[in-house]
Amino acid sequence: MFKKILIANRGEIACRVIKTAHRMGIQTVAVYSDADARAPFVRMADEAVHIGPAPAAQSYLIADKIIAACKQTGAEAVHPGYGFLSERTSFAEALAAEGIAFIGPPVGAIAAMGDKIESKKLAKQAGVNVVPGYVGEIEDTEHAVRISNEIGYPVMMKASAGGGGKGMRLAYTEQDVREGFESVKREGLNSFGDDRVFIEKFILNPRHIEIQILGDKHGNILYLNERECSIQRRHQKVVEEAPSPFVTEKMRKAMGEQCVALARAVGYYSAGTVELIVSGADPTGESFYFLEMNTRLQVEHPVTECITCIDLVEQMIRVAAGEKLAMTQADVKIDGWAIENRVYAEDPYRGFLPSTGRLVRYRPPVDGWTDDGAANGRRGVDGVRVDDGVYEGGEVSMFYDPMIAKLITWAQTRGEAADRQIAALDAFEIEGLGHNIDFVSAIMQHPRFRSGDLTTGFIAEEYPEGFQGAPASEELKVKLAAVAAFVATARADRARRVDGQLAHPLDPPSHWTVTIEKTPYEVQIDEDAVTVNGVEVELTLEYTPGDRFIAAEIGGEDIGIKLDVTRTGFRISTRGAVHKVDCLPTRIADLSRHMIEKIPPDLSRYLICPMPGLLVALHVNEGDRVEVGQPLAVVEAMKMENILRAEKAGVVKSVNAQPGESLAVDAIILEME
Repeated sequence: MFKKILIANRGEIACRVIKTAHRMGIQTVAVYSDADARAPFVRMADEAVHIGPAPAAQSYLIADKIIAACKQTGAEAVHPGYGFLSERTSFAEALAAEGIAFIGPPVGAIAAMGDKIESKKLAKQAGVNVVPGYVGEIEDTEHAVRISNEIGYPVMMKASAGGGGKGMRLAYTEQDVREGFESVKREGLNSFGDDRVFIEKFILNPRHIEIQILGDKHGNILYLNERECSIQRRHQKVVEEAPSPFVTEKMRKAMGEQCVALARAVGYYSAGTVELIVSGADPTGESFYFLEMNTRLQVEHPVTECITCIDLVEQMIRVAAGEKLAMTQADVKIDGWAIENRVYAEDPYRGFLPSTGRLVRYRPPVDGWTDDGAANGRRGVDGVRVDDGVYEGGEVSMFYDPMIAKLITWAQTRGEAADRQIAALDAFEIEGLGHNIDFVSAIMQHPRFRSGDLTTGFIAEEYPEGFQGAPASEELKVKLAAVAAFVATARADRARRVDGQLAHPLDPPSHWTVTIEKTPYEVQIDEDAVTVNGVEVELTLEYTPGDRFIAAEIGGEDIGIKLDVTRTGFRISTRGAVHKVDCLPTRIADLSRHMIEKIPPDLSRYLICPMPGLLVALHVNEGDRVEVGQPLAVVEAMKMENILRAEKAGVVKSVNAQPGESLAVDAIILEME
C-alpha cells in the first residue's frame, strides 16, 4: 500500500480523498493556487505545495508542476479527483514515466473513452446500444447544418472532448445550428484544448441514467447499480439519486452487463461511470443508449456509497496499489435510497446567474463529512451528509466551478430521503452571495419529482418563466404569519427595555398585521396563545433578538426558518422560497396603506452585465438596429458562456465595453435610444 499520495485537485473532492487516505493510514499532499492558499483542503493535508496563480491554466492544469510536487514531497501516487487533469492521457503517461502511480484507469482506457467520437465506435463494437448520429469530423457550420438535416431535428451538438455540461448545444432548427456550432467549438477549445464537435439525435423525454463501474487489475469488473441524474440545467447535473425510480431489476441487469462489457473491451480498472440516455417514453426500459464514459470518480459518487456502503475512493486507492477487489457482483446490494443536491453559487431568482464573492456566513446543517471507516458512516449524521471544501469567511472565486457543497441524504425510502433534504436545506445558512438552496428545495417538494416522472427537460418544463420560489400553501403562510408576529413581539419587548429610551415602561404590541404576498393576516399574541385570523396556532420556538435561524414546531410540524430583519418586517426563507413579510402593529398598518409606493426606474434601455465576467463577443455597433431576442453580447463566467439578448427593439445609442474587457456585475455594456 502507498505511504503517501498527492491529490491533484482542490475543494470538496480534495477534502474527500484526504479524509479516506488518512483513515487508511496514508499521508497526503495537497497542491494549491494563490486563490486556495487558505482553503480547508490545504490545512487538512499533511503537506501542501504552492503551484501557481489562481487561473487553473496556470496551476492545476500544469502537469509538470504536479509532478514536481510529487518529487519534492516523495508522493508515490496521485489521485486526480474529477475535472482538471483527471482524464488527460498525457498526465497519466507523464506520471508513469516518472514511476508515480496514477490512482485511476489505464491510459488506453482514458484515451479510448475520452474521445466521444471514438468511444461511440468502441461501444458499438462491444455490443452497447448507441444513439444515432454522425461520429466523423465536422468541417464547418455548413457541414454541421447538412448533417443535422440528415439526422433530423432535434439534434445535440457536443464538443468531442467535453464534459461537465460544457461544450453542448441543443438545436431544434437549422438556425439553432448556425448560431450554436461555433460557440460549441469555442467552449471545447477553451475548456479542453480540442475544438472537434460531433452531432447526434436528441432523444425525446430523455432520462439520464448512469452505471457505476469498479474494476481491478486482475480482470474483475463489477457494476455498482445505477444513479438517476435526469434533473439538469444547461446539461449540468443538479440532483442525483440512487437507485433510479425508473429502473427495474431487469433493466439494471441489462444496463450493467452492457457497461461491464464496454469496460472489459478497453481493459478498464478503477472507478468509472458509463452514462446512458434512456427514453422515458418507452416503459419497457429497453430504449437505453450509450452517451459517454467518464474515466474518473463522479461528483455524485456519494449516493452510490450510501446505498452500497462501498467506499469508492478507498477502492480506487487499493486497485491502484494492485489489490484485488474483495467483493463479487453478488455482494453488491441496494440498501435504502440516497439523494444528492449540488449547492451552487448561482442566483435562481435572476436566471441562475453565477454568483461570486465572500461567504459572509456558512453554516451547513451538519458538520462536514468525516470518514470513520464504518460502512453506514458514509451516510453522514442521521442520514444527512455534507461534502464541502469551503469555510465561513472564504471566497467563491470566478476561477473555478461554482459548487459550494454537496448535500446528501439517505433513508429507507425515496420519500423519506427527499424529506430529509428539505429539512436539511431549510437549516443550511449561506450569506454573502447568491445560492440555489431554495431552488433545489422546491424540486424536492415538487409533485412531479415526488412521483419519479423525471426527464432532462424537468427544469425547463416546470420553470419555463424562471424560478420565483416554491409556491407556499395557505397553511404555510398562516404558520409564517404566526412566527413573524412572535418574533416582532420579542424584538419590541427588548426595545422597550433599553434603559433611558422611554420615560416609563410600556407593553409591547400584541396585535399585529402581517402581510405575506399581499395577503394580510391579523395575529394576536397573548401570554398563553397565538391566534391568526381568530384561529389558534400551536407554536413552539425559542427566539432571542439577533438570531438568524429558528427551529420551530408549528401545528405539530418541525420547520426551519432563516430570518433577516427589514425596515418593515422580515425576509423569511423556508421551504424553497424567500418571503417578504411586512409585520406592523395593526394601528400602524392601517396608516401605512396611505403611503405612496415608490416605482423603480426603467432600465430596459440598457444592456447590463448580470454577473462578473469576461466580455467574449459584442455582436452590435453604435447605430445598429436590434430586435427583441437578438443576441447582443456573450459574457463568460465560471467557464460558461452566457448569451445576452435584447429585451426590446431599438437602435444602439452607445457602446460602453469592448470584447476582452473584464466586467463587474451591473456594468453597462451598451445603451439603446
